[in-house]
Amino acid sequence: MKRPLYIVILLLSLTFVSELAMAQNIQYVSDQIRITLRTGQGSTYQIIKTLDSGTKLNVLEITDTGYAQVKLEDGTVGWIRSQYLSEEPIARVQLEETQKQLDKLKEQNTRLREEAEKLRNTNQTLQAERSELSKNLAGTSSELTRLNEVAAKPILLDNENRELQQRNIAQEKQLQMVAQENQVLKDRSQREWFLAGAGVLLGGVLFGLLIPKVRWKKKSSWG
Repeated sequence: MKRPLYIVILLLSLTFVSELAMAQNIQYVSDQIRITLRTGQGSTYQIIKTLDSGTKLNVLEITDTGYAQVKLEDGTVGWIRSQYLSEEPIARVQLEETQKQLDKLKEQNTRLREEAEKLRNTNQTLQAERSELSKNLAGTSSELTRLNEVAAKPILLDNENRELQQRNIAQEKQLQMVAQENQVLKDRSQREWFLAGAGVLLGGVLFGLLIPKVRWKKKSSWG
C-alpha cells in the first residue's frame, strides 16, 4: 500500500532536519595521540581506522554508554569513545590555524606595503608630471603674452601710420597755405615794384618836362 504524498514529504523533511541538526554538531578528536574508530560500541568491535588528534568529526549520536557515533569528512561512519571528543580544536590545530591566519595577515601586509609603495611612486610621478605641466603652462602663458604683443604691434603701427598720414596731410595743407601766402606776397611785391618803377618813370618824365620851363623862366628873369 502506497503512503500518502504528504506523509512521504513529512518523512523526508524530518530526515533532512535531523541530518542538518547532526551536521551542525561539529566536534574534534581531543588532544590525544591516536584513537580507534570501530564498527560498534565497545572494544570488541572491528576497528575501521585510527584517528589522529585534531581530526574533524561530525557527531551523529552520543549514547549514555560513553560512545559517540561520528562521521568523517570522507563519509566514513563509526563509533568512538565520547570522552575523546572536544568542542574546540586542539592546541596544535589552533596553533596551525593561528599560524595560517598570521601568514595570511603577513601576506596581506606585504601586499599592502607593495601597493603603498606603488601609490607613493605613482604620487611622485604625478607630482613630477604636475610640475612639468605647470612649467609648460607658464611657458605657454609667456608665449601667449608675446604673441599678443606681436599681434598688437601691427595695430599700433597702423595707428601710428594713420597719425603720420594725418600729420602729413596737415603739413601739406600748411605748405599749400604758405605757398599761397608766398605767392600773394610775391604778387604784392611785384605790384609794389611795378608801381614804384612807374612812379619813378612818371617822376622822371615830369622832371624832364619841368626842367626846361624852369630854365626858361630863369633866363627870362635874367634878361
